[in-house]
Amino acid sequence: MKKYDVVALGELLIDFTENGISTQGNPIFEANPGGAPCNVLAMLKKLGKKTAFIGKVGNDIFGRQLTEVVKTVGIDVTNLVTDSKSPTTLAFVHTLAGGDREFSFIRDPGADMMLRKEEINADILKSAKIFHFGTLSSTHKGVREATRYGVDIAKENGALISFDPNLRPPLWNSLDDARKEIEYGLEKCDILKISDNEIEFMTGSTDYDKAVRELMEKYQIKLAFATLGKNGSRAYYGDIKAECGVFKVDTIETTGAGDTFCGSTLNYILEHDINSLTENDLRELLTFANGAAAIITTRRGALKVMPKKEEILELIGR
Repeated sequence: MKKYDVVALGELLIDFTENGISTQGNPIFEANPGGAPCNVLAMLKKLGKKTAFIGKVGNDIFGRQLTEVVKTVGIDVTNLVTDSKSPTTLAFVHTLAGGDREFSFIRDPGADMMLRKEEINADILKSAKIFHFGTLSSTHKGVREATRYGVDIAKENGALISFDPNLRPPLWNSLDDARKEIEYGLEKCDILKISDNEIEFMTGSTDYDKAVRELMEKYQIKLAFATLGKNGSRAYYGDIKAECGVFKVDTIETTGAGDTFCGSTLNYILEHDINSLTENDLRELLTFANGAAAIITTRRGALKVMPKKEEILELIGR
């Protein structure tokens, strides 16, 4: 028996999201706890799963805020390290028309970049059913080594590997480096969650079905999910493909939608046998995950405000 359903490694940061205009006409930014891997864990925790996070924050007001929030959400922070020299990473999120986003990062360096291999508690990794990671923990040498160590330990101890490229071009010195790190994740993962822009980045194609199939065959990926924004999502498993449209809601901004979707899909995998999924299973999975993602777009931030199962079921009519 494994102690944790899902362990994730990566960035934990503050998303400063727009929240109105001041009386002087300036934009007001709200400090929302964020970071894709921990957002995924927060959704899983809301669905009753046992989770743990591996990462690093600064010894500053934002690092303390994040540590307290993650504890409050119920995620195990035994391996959340504090860095006394580097500040907590900050992301400023500008919301565009339709809910899309433009990011500006303060991360040169940020504490999440300073996580080192020797700071990782291998026992936590050995106790995971699923290990989840993205590429933002591979933008620089030291944290890249830590990420690879995490993947290797988890894989050696029988964990399924979940990967979300989570491409953020401003954080890479070179997009060639980003492509190489995404290729690494594709080589290692059993479960892939990839967005439309990431599919295009890796394959140069907008034929998403064909492109995902090619990636799955090349890298021997068992299960893949493609998130296509307003066009919903698709799942690919063996010869099976399933798809689901979006749910209409009053979107404020889309921060955390992909992470909420990802957490919901991993929750389904934990409750079903990944070796015997059917088309009906995949359709059920996508419907729930799309519903969860829709709800989070009606809220500011993600980590603290993940939807409850009952809310999701009400939205999707179950």
